[in-house]
Amino acid sequence: MAKNSVSSGAIPRIHQLDDAAVNRIAAGEVVERPASAVKELVENSIDAGATKITIDIADGGKTLIRVTDDGYGMAADDLPLALSRHATSKIDGSDLLNIHTFGFRGEALPSLGAVGRMTITSRVSGGEAASIRVAGGKMEDVKPAALRAGTVVELRDLFFATPARLKFMRTDRAEAQAITDTVKRLAMAEPSVSFTLRDVSGGDEGRVTFRADRENGDLFDALHARLARVLGREFAENALQIDAAREGIRLYGYAALPTYSRGAAVTQYLFVNGRPVRDKMLTGALRAAYFDFLSRDRHPAAALFIDCDPTLVDVNVHPAKSEVRFRDPGLARGLLVSALKHALADAGHRASSTVSNATLGAMRVETGTSGPARVYQMDRPSKAARQAAYQAQAPGFVEIANEYSGSTVEPAPTTAPVLEEPEAPADDLPLGIARGQVHENYIIAQTADGMVIVDQHAAHERLVYEKLKKQMAESGIAAQALLIPEIIELSEENCAQLMEFSDALSGLGLTVEQFGGSAIAVRETPAVLGEVDARAMILDILDELTDQGDSQMVQARIEAILSRVACHGSVRSGRRMRGEEMNALLREMEATPHSGQCNHGRPTYVELKLSDIERLFGRT
Repeated sequence: MAKNSVSSGAIPRIHQLDDAAVNRIAAGEVVERPASAVKELVENSIDAGATKITIDIADGGKTLIRVTDDGYGMAADDLPLALSRHATSKIDGSDLLNIHTFGFRGEALPSLGAVGRMTITSRVSGGEAASIRVAGGKMEDVKPAALRAGTVVELRDLFFATPARLKFMRTDRAEAQAITDTVKRLAMAEPSVSFTLRDVSGGDEGRVTFRADRENGDLFDALHARLARVLGREFAENALQIDAAREGIRLYGYAALPTYSRGAAVTQYLFVNGRPVRDKMLTGALRAAYFDFLSRDRHPAAALFIDCDPTLVDVNVHPAKSEVRFRDPGLARGLLVSALKHALADAGHRASSTVSNATLGAMRVETGTSGPARVYQMDRPSKAARQAAYQAQAPGFVEIANEYSGSTVEPAPTTAPVLEEPEAPADDLPLGIARGQVHENYIIAQTADGMVIVDQHAAHERLVYEKLKKQMAESGIAAQALLIPEIIELSEENCAQLMEFSDALSGLGLTVEQFGGSAIAVRETPAVLGEVDARAMILDILDELTDQGDSQMVQARIEAILSRVACHGSVRSGRRMRGEEMNALLREMEATPHSGQCNHGRPTYVELKLSDIERLFGRT
């Protein structure tokens, strides 16, 4: 084993690292991979007031990254300074909390120039274009160039000066995907800017892998259109508008319905003052807001923006600027949770459109061997004709003469349920009027422009569950006092962490107190849980607090009990329901928030539009 200089007798001397070494070290923090370089360069373009940004990459960004913008550019005299460490036009250094731009550290360009071959060409309005080149930290002189306006930064052979870093790069495809994700995040943050991402591997014009043209309209219209472009039309169709403010912090954006959930947290985008961030506290708050609607293996989808005075949030936490620290994290977290819960409650019984699309996709049309089914046209009957037909088809109708065949309709069996028409017409009822029950589990209802299929057990289970939650919220969660309080020894850090959360735990029926030193005493536990292992519960809560900054464990266990009670107290599958019972269930679903999904986030009903049904049968 090699010996260090001290053990070998030589005394190490402190010496100053040269600028090239310093920049390569800084690059290890700022530029982790090609996507990091793209992020820094595109953010510089946005800070420069660009309205159109084009990004060209080759070989996953390893051999070429070129960012072209129409911003206000840089003067020739400023180009050498732009490649110096901690040189920036965005702050004066007097206040590191009052930051209004993406960049401010002055590290990105010198770091990129230290590990790659970079050329910057720029022109300010009324000035002459100029360019400067730097390779491996060695800067060349400024030269005249040809450029109409804006700035072009071309970065070739990333990490050629630090070849060891190249060994940690992933495949070209994986690096290109990371760049696409980075550009999409920035595109969501700036709907008023046009973005074009091209892969020019192999030369020529390449191919456009992502494009988002500038959106017009007010804040929400532009953002909704940009999210539809970036995240897809289905997200936009199933997203709820969020707009809330509290004590100087504003939250806005879009969050998807619970039935539009994902198997992983890949569709969660959070922004603070326009900056894409990955914040453990905010993602924990997002999970808490959907906690009551999704099972543990499902994740919500959302694009949420927090705007506040820059002095209320510290973005100078990490060189990559992807982490932030709020002055009052509880305020930001509480705003996010309450705003999302109110939006989900206001959505009422609504379920995502993807459920209907999946249902239609699962249906198959028999086409035979002679080719596709023939499409024919058929006039749709008038409303009066439809009502007369419904009366004729209703159970209990005794006899109708058929002018074509001379036959009669036999009386309906006495065991069939009689469906009574509700007072309100179907046009005024979102879930329509019950027309029948199939397989003793599914209610078929007719709406003004289609039909609804309801899972009677899942729907009623959710309704009972919401009633139980409301009752518990009104009367509080009963606590049972322990005959002998359980004393648990913790570390000083864990004890302080738990006591900060003690008020929230007390509201859930779990009362903890300090017991001297770093010990705590558990005096009460939630009565609905019965006998519990208090020590195991406390340790699990601490694990969640350490990992996520919040704990939903006690609430999860309480609501799991309520869910089981709701399951056993709801309409069972296999039970035949009378017409008035089915319609009563539909009306209660319409009046109850969150009734569009069961307790595990699955849909309670499917809605099919008449136009989609007619296409299945070849009608136009």
